[in-house]
Amino acid sequence: MITYSTEKNYTAEQLKELFLSVEWLSGKYPVKLKKALDNCGTVITAWDGGELVGLINAIDDGVLTAYVHYLCVRPEYQAKGIGRELLRQVKEKYHDFLYLLLVAENEPLIKYYKGHGFACYDERSVMMIQNDELKDGE
Repeated sequence: MITYSTEKNYTAEQLKELFLSVEWLSGKYPVKLKKALDNCGTVITAWDGGELVGLINAIDDGVLTAYVHYLCVRPEYQAKGIGRELLRQVKEKYHDFLYLLLVAENEPLIKYYKGHGFACYDERSVMMIQNDELKDGE
C-alpha cells in the first residue's frame, strides 16, 4: 500500500536512488538535493513501506505563483496513479494561487501534464544556465 507524507523524512541516499532510477542528473548530487528539498516549502513523498517511490516538490512565493520543480516516480511504480495523486495534492495546496507552473521536457510529459489540467503557452521558452563544473556528489 502506498502512503503519502509531507514530512521531510527522506535521506540523501533514498533521494539518490529515486532520482537516479529515472536518470535525473540531480541524483548525482544527493547531499545538495536533500538540502534543496529540505529548503522547499512543499515536498510530498510516496512510500511503499520504507522505500521512497515518488516525490513532488514546489517552490512558491506564498501568494501568486508556485513552481512544480520535481515530480518523479520510480519506473516500476509508474502508471499506478502515484504521480496523479502527488499532482492532485500539490494542485489542492495551491488552488488559490494565480499560477501553478512546471517544465515539461518532452512530448510524452506535455501530454501527461495536459491530462492533468496544465496548458502550454506559445512563444514562451524555458531558459537556464547549467553549471557543468559541479563535482559529482557535492
